[in-house]
Amino acid sequence: MPSAARAEIVAAGEVGFYHCISRCVRRACLCGDDGVTGRNFDHRKEWVRQRIGLLAQVFAIDVCAYAAMSNHLHLLLRIRPDLAEKWTAEEVASRWLKLSGSATAEQIETLARNEKRIAELRTRLASLSWFMRYLKEYIARRANAEEEVSGRFWEGRFTSQALLDEAAVLACAAYVDLNPIRAAIAETLEESDFTSVQQRIEERSAGDSRRPSSVVRLCQIDERDGGFLPLTRDGYLSLLDRIARLHRPGKPGVTPAALPPVLERLNLSPDELLGFNPRFHRGNRVAFLN
Repeated sequence: MPSAARAEIVAAGEVGFYHCISRCVRRACLCGDDGVTGRNFDHRKEWVRQRIGLLAQVFAIDVCAYAAMSNHLHLLLRIRPDLAEKWTAEEVASRWLKLSGSATAEQIETLARNEKRIAELRTRLASLSWFMRYLKEYIARRANAEEEVSGRFWEGRFTSQALLDEAAVLACAAYVDLNPIRAAIAETLEESDFTSVQQRIEERSAGDSRRPSSVVRLCQIDERDGGFLPLTRDGYLSLLDRIARLHRPGKPGVTPAALPPVLERLNLSPDELLGFNPRFHRGNRVAFLN
């Protein structure tokens, strides 16, 4: 069955959640141990994370979850055209020019006076496609420059799934954050490098006052704080820890059952027990978790 056109998946002008996946060309480990060159490129995962962090500051898009793997990238994003509509022309201009580096006040003012261009840029700054374009092109150029080669880094266009209900969003977040464990790269959430769950654990351990300086400005978990789930952060970590202990068919990785719960390992006090059991739906436009 042919894949749906992007325009059929992404509802332009509407707030929505999307699971985006990009794979390295030929699924080679171009952000890990490359079997062709024999070189290790783990440091590129930090490039990916830093770039996501910059784009999250510029675009009207919330980063809810991410996982930078050796040969692919997962993102759970919430597009926020409602926020972009509130920006002044000067803010739109300033944000767009930030993508090209620093801009002078004169450059910002000149661009802000161009109403037609500002309208176009306002739409782009709430666009999933433009967010992914500025992420993928930057990493590809930097990686090619490092190896002094040319050619494709990513395998075609990114794929995206619209997440149509609360259960799908929760299932997708868990799927993304558990990627290193399911791939048997890590055994625990706190060992899952270059993931949003590891960042959330580090922020929780360091104290919330550190959050603004984190590499990626993550969307809050608790929807009462503007987040995207009907859970607290501790509740989400507890849920992930429980799922990580379950064997998933076809996936070798699992958190050892003998380990204490994640909140005990982190010396955290659980402030809730999960009160619902989400339904994970299958479908072309809805993420799911086995």
